Amino acid sequence: MAGSSHGHTPAAWTGVIIAFIGFCVAGVFMVGAQPVGFWVGMGIVLLGGIVGGIMRKMGLGQKNEHPVHQLAGAQAAEQREPAAAEN
Repeated sequence: MAGSSHGHTPAAWTGVIIAFIGFCVAGVFMVGAQPVGFWVGMGIVLLGGIVGGIMRKMGLGQKNEHPVHQLAGAQAAEQREPAAAEN
């Protein structure tokens, strides 16, 4: 993953930061035995995933033109070609 810059985008950072805040909120309320606050924190965690996904759709996520994605596509094509030749 380090070679693909996985997660080094504004969409990923924003989603993870919001989710982390949600986990912290949920943890505080869980220790305080406040179920409503816990579920609010879990809602914030889900919000982080939604915000990250929206930002990705807006073009702030990782682009598919990255060399690692191109290499994976080429390897997948090579694996399909010998199987087709055998039939």
